[in-house]
Formats: sequence, C-alpha cells, structure tokens
Amino acid sequence: MARIELENITMRYKNMPPGAAAVDHLSLDIKNNEFFVLFGPAGAGKTTTLKVIAGIEFPNEGLVKIGGEIVNLVEPMNRNVSMVFENYALYPHLSVYDNIAFPMRSPLHKKDEEYIKKAVERVAEMMRINGLYERKPSQLSNGQRQRVAIGRCLVREPNVFLMDEPLAHLDAKLRHFMRGELKEMQNAFNTTTIYVTHDFMEAMSLADRIAVMNKGKIEQLGTSLQMYYTPVNEFVACLFGEPEITIFPGEARDENGRFVLKALGQKTPLIPEPDVARTLKERGIASVDLGIRGIDIDFSFSPQDSDRIKGTIYAFEPIGNKVIMTVDVNGEKIRIAAPNSTKADLDQTVYIKCNMKNALYFDGGSKVFITRSEIQKYR
Repeated sequence: MARIELENITMRYKNMPPGAAAVDHLSLDIKNNEFFVLFGPAGAGKTTTLKVIAGIEFPNEGLVKIGGEIVNLVEPMNRNVSMVFENYALYPHLSVYDNIAFPMRSPLHKKDEEYIKKAVERVAEMMRINGLYERKPSQLSNGQRQRVAIGRCLVREPNVFLMDEPLAHLDAKLRHFMRGELKEMQNAFNTTTIYVTHDFMEAMSLADRIAVMNKGKIEQLGTSLQMYYTPVNEFVACLFGEPEITIFPGEARDENGRFVLKALGQKTPLIPEPDVARTLKERGIASVDLGIRGIDIDFSFSPQDSDRIKGTIYAFEPIGNKVIMTVDVNGEKIRIAAPNSTKADLDQTVYIKCNMKNALYFDGGSKVFITRSEIQKYR
C-alpha cells in the first residue's frame, strides 16, 4: 500500500537540555508491505518516531513521505494510517462493539452498518473478544482493553498500520498467539506495518527488518539473523538472546607462533578459529572483547580436560524449559543456558568450555564488532 520514507528527521522538545534530541537526524526507507520493527530500550525514540509518521508530532527538521508524497503538514486524519497506542486510548463512554466500529463511522471512512457488523465480528473473533460487545472499557481487564484497541486498528484498510507495543499488556500465552496472528494479518491485509517493541522475541519473530534504536539514532538496520549473529556493536549484541550474551575483555597476541586470546585471568589461553585469528592479526587489534552466548558454553562439575575454565556458581535460575546458570570466573559473570534437569548449589565448583567457533569479537576500545568465524555465512 505505502512506502514510508523518513529523511533526516529530528525531534526536540522544549524541556530537553541543549543539544539533546528525542529523534536525532533519523533516516529510514520502509518498503511497501514490509513488517518493520523499531526496537530498543525505553527512551530510545521509538514511540516518538511512530508519532511523527502518524502526524501526532511534527518534526523540527526533516521530511516524512508516505507513498512518495511529503506529508509533514498533513493532519493525521488525512494520512490514512491506523494506530494502536500502548495506553489503549479507548473511548470510555462507548461499548466494545462501538469502540471497534468507530473508525468506520467517521465521516472520512464511513461504511454502511452491514459492512461494519461483518468487519467487527471478524476482528473480534480473531482477538477473542466477541463475547464482550456490550461492556465498557472500565469493565475490561488491561489485556482485554489492549485487544479492543488492536481490533479497532485492524477493522480499517489503511495504507499503514502503526503499532506501539500492542502486546505489552497481554498474558504470555495470548502474546505468543497474537504474534502469529499479527504476522498473518499483515500478509492477508497486504499493508505496510511499523511495529514498536522493547521485546527482542517479538522483534525477531515478526520483523522483515529491524531498526535498533538508541538515544534517538539507529544503531543497526537489518534482519533478525543479522542482529543475532553479526551485531554491529556490543550494545546490539546484548539486546538479543536469552540469557543475555556474556562479553568479557581479553588480549589478543602471538604466543610461540600461535595467535591466542588471554582472558578471564586464565593461564591457559583461548584459541580463536584460524579465520578469526587472521583477521585480528591483519588489523593489529590487541584489546579484544569476547562475546559468548549462553548456548555456546559447555559445562561440567568435574575437570574433564585441561582446557576447561574453573569457576563457581554465582546464581541458579530454573525457568521451566531451561536453567540460567551464572558462573563467576575471577570476577567475570558468565551466563550459561543449561538443561532444565541440571542440579547445582550456589558456590559449587564448575568447569566451563567456550565454543570459539560461535564467539563474537569486538574492539576493546570502541566496542564495535570486528568479526566471527565463517562470517560470510551470516551476511
């Protein structure tokens, strides 16, 4: 339906300190019919960007284009966008049925009542709220209000769906179900969707492409696999994965004709893969931060071989399908994803071994991603 282009968008508020910006010279090109996710921590500028596209906020600088037309001075009602807000924004005096039907009764998008009835029933069944038609928002749970808000968005046939954390208040089971429904919805309606979230699972499962935002700027733009396997820096690497990736400092150097990585205060060095060693050597990088994901660390409670690293269990968190085990190695906390059958005590000795083939390497100074083994597979 619509290609969205943001060109050098800057958004500042009056109460911000000098030089600060909620959105800082942001440029994006969102393709027609793409499911595009804005992802990042609180305060990154995601919702402000969405409001600029919707026309709720007018940028201080830059251009907003929808379908090739500049819409900076076009009012929200004339942009043909449909938006779900995180705080529901339901009409308190209207029933669930009338809240969902409201967009189709507006003068600009007016439909006949038979069309409205079919459209409301379709989305209400999808959102599992078809038994709540007569209730007012005050009689609903937070999760039900959120579903009504999503339903009100879906009854329209806009050029763009804008969704600001639409699943934030749903329970885990319904959130999982709705992720699949939203992706199917986007395919069925053939509409560009821009989705804001701080949940990496939502971002990775839904997005055609992800823009990782931080302090009003784009840190990385790409697919979910690019974010996970080749993050542009340590900030992005830490946002994706459960448990969070462990990053610890090391020193890369030649040792008796062999390129090694000294880390964790261990006498036995870590051995990078040959292609990684070659890249580090060619670039002359000595200070290296090593990133290891929890699924790439093997552990045992006995020293099975000499190259294992000795540590103690700092934390032990069973979470159903797995255990998140935090191991203390000379002050560095290393997070491991262990089978849910694992039994261990705090301060128990454990021996770990890193899978260096899947390790990520970052510059120790700039924190920028350098390389990983067989990097071309992930680009």
